[in-house]
Amino acid sequence: MNVYTTDKIRNVVLLGHGGCGKTSLAEAMAYLSGITSRMGKVDDGNTISDFGKEEQKRHISIATSVIPIEWGGVKINILDTPGFFDFVGEVEEAVSAADAAIIVVSGKAGMEVGTEKAWELCDKYKLPRFVFVTDMDIDNVSYRQVVEQMTEKYGKKMAPFHLQIRENEKFVGYINVITEQAYRWEGKEVVECDMPEYSKENLQMCRDTLMEAVAETSEEFMERFFNGDTFSEAEIRAALRNNVIDGSIVPMSMGSNVLCQGIYTLLDDIVKYMPSPENRELAGIDLKSNEIFEANFDFSKPKSAYIFKTIVDPFIGKYSLIKVCSGVFKSGDTIYNDEKEVEEKISKLYVLQGNKPIEVSELHAGDIGAIAKLTAARTGNTLSTKARIIRYGKTEISTPYTYMRYKAKNKGDEDKIAQALQKMKHEDQTLWIVNDAENRQSLLYGMGDLHLEVVASRLLNEYKVEIELSDPKIAYRETIKKKSDVEYKYKKQSGGHGQYGHVKMRFEASGDLETPYIFEQEVVGGAVPKNFFPAVEKGLQESVVSGPLAAYPVVGVKAILYDGSYHPVDSSEMAFKMATIQAFKKGIMEAQPVLLEPIASLQVTVPDSYTGDIMGDLNKRRGRVLGMNPAGDGKTVIEAELPVACLKGYCTDLRAMTGGRGAYRYEFVRYEQAPGDVQEKEVAARAGKVAAANADA
Repeated sequence: MNVYTTDKIRNVVLLGHGGCGKTSLAEAMAYLSGITSRMGKVDDGNTISDFGKEEQKRHISIATSVIPIEWGGVKINILDTPGFFDFVGEVEEAVSAADAAIIVVSGKAGMEVGTEKAWELCDKYKLPRFVFVTDMDIDNVSYRQVVEQMTEKYGKKMAPFHLQIRENEKFVGYINVITEQAYRWEGKEVVECDMPEYSKENLQMCRDTLMEAVAETSEEFMERFFNGDTFSEAEIRAALRNNVIDGSIVPMSMGSNVLCQGIYTLLDDIVKYMPSPENRELAGIDLKSNEIFEANFDFSKPKSAYIFKTIVDPFIGKYSLIKVCSGVFKSGDTIYNDEKEVEEKISKLYVLQGNKPIEVSELHAGDIGAIAKLTAARTGNTLSTKARIIRYGKTEISTPYTYMRYKAKNKGDEDKIAQALQKMKHEDQTLWIVNDAENRQSLLYGMGDLHLEVVASRLLNEYKVEIELSDPKIAYRETIKKKSDVEYKYKKQSGGHGQYGHVKMRFEASGDLETPYIFEQEVVGGAVPKNFFPAVEKGLQESVVSGPLAAYPVVGVKAILYDGSYHPVDSSEMAFKMATIQAFKKGIMEAQPVLLEPIASLQVTVPDSYTGDIMGDLNKRRGRVLGMNPAGDGKTVIEAELPVACLKGYCTDLRAMTGGRGAYRYEFVRYEQAPGDVQEKEVAARAGKVAAANADA
């Protein structure tokens, strides 16, 4: 592949709802540009984008893939992203590297929730965007209906650049609104044709909208517009490019991916109207001078790049995908990663076409490429030089809240699983691995049930290790409500020295649920010698790990040693520790032990129309709604508190209730006493485990 300068580069991300046609659009673009000799199909599992085994098996995109194509002397880096919400981290990474977006909408399904989320992402990253309507080859699909839906939602900035021509309910051609010319397909060829009468009124409306937008770009144009002058095609295109780049106009076009219709004009429009990286601003920090470094994708400045994605594949190896932010990267360059404090040499530079690496000699500012085998590098790292150390802000990635417990299906696979998950974690920033030592469980966090299911499947198929996913153990706690006064005498005689330890203790609530226990002693007269006090406390330390009620950690207990006795020969630290452990069990059970459950503070953001359903569901989950606050754009934030145990399945249920439009986040706030039925269930479960263990013994 040729080397391209910054002005000849377009970085375009494909966004949209799952199944709307992003991957087949990328495939059509690749075919038209000559990368492939035949178009692959998602259902056949042979597209350039979906090269992963899981993607081919499930017929969905799971990871972002990059497909660089050459069109009209320009390099277009196409970033094909997943549409399913469980893989939103991949989308966020791609958007951070893009300079413009194409929001793909299925003409059959119309505007969907994924369309809205794509639009919101473009707003967040200030990306110029096109809307491309697919599935036009399907009978009765109405492009005009999609235009009306988008206009109703986003206003007059929606500007159709092309209109459809349909005959006998079939898509046969299109009208170019700018040139006011009609074309139709005859085989694979496009030929000019007469304008259908029924299209003329709609064409005039669309053209008037465009001319108004053109007129607003300068006072001179505005004056000419009001004087009835016409603009030349070159003036129109130049003005519209400014409108597209500043977001005041969003062009709409349409076509058929499978028939490769409308794709040629879309590629032309990407080159004509979408910005090159030189039109974008970017700043980092010069760590040596602590001053702002205005990179702005300027090839003449010191070299720097941002790693926006990592691929760790058992078959193709590790690649760090970079966007060059300034300067020119060349094979043989020595680069410095300040976060890892590592200097490495670039042996080779690549561009990736799906999973196919193509070696290139250099990458100019604004271009997207890949570096193989940067051992220390991670997604979010900045690469620069030791002479000028630069760092850029990291992309904001969604936080995973869905989690499951996992364990190895086969004993001895634990290390292999840990290594495989670490590799997958380097690829996927929304995958978290948490070792919950307190509850003796390993937790896998993801963006949803499908995400975790894919992780388990990839471990089996790619890394040849199997895990079992199950519901996580809730981090309950035990404490006491009343006071108790107990004594316990530990006495054993078995020839020679015996064991003797005698303690009298009081137990009461300390009021501090952050601390397992508070130990005090009020022994007088040396009834228990001071040198045994540490043994008593050691007994308490061991006891609070697993409470006598349901084997959960004990918190908020005050233990007071006030009396006891000892034997000058048989007493030992071991004896007093054992006496304390037994006194603790007895004392806790006599002080009205209760189960505490973790409570989360929850924020749910939903469209206003869903607030009633959400609050009703929260009540069913034993939640307490604390308030509602407007979030703008017709959305409301509902704030509530509810038990962590009742969050099970909330991600799936929220999506079902809101059609995928709801979002939530939560964090642990405190412990509260669990209801009687919850406590009874946990106590019974513990009793069942003990009985089973005794039966096995």
